Amino acid sequence: MKRKKRGVNVHNHDDGCGCGHDHDHDHEHEDDVFLVTDADGIEREMVMVYTFESKEQGYAVLIDRNDPEADGVIFRIEEENDEAYLVTIEDDEEWDRVVAIYNEIAASETDSEAKA
Repeated sequence: MKRKKRGVNVHNHDDGCGCGHDHDHDHEHEDDVFLVTDADGIEREMVMVYTFESKEQGYAVLIDRNDPEADGVIFRIEEENDEAYLVTIEDDEEWDRVVAIYNEIAASETDSEAKA
């Protein structure tokens, strides 16, 4: 699981978001697409694939829409004025905790799939 660096800009990338990007893509599915700009200025279209909670805080796992085999990225979900935002996790202790939780969830799902 990758940890994004400070300065990551995340916004929902859909029609009317005001980002100035062309949204006329052919979509076979209706997933929410988020445009993630890292500290190096590289923009990636990311899709939310999983959410979970820890200590009454929500977290989201996003993967690169154009490279689904790449490592996912975990963001904290914060809410303000009935709007949800994805925020980078800066605190090392929080990061270690949520990665451990995610790894447990992923291992549990892998075990369940193997038994099926």
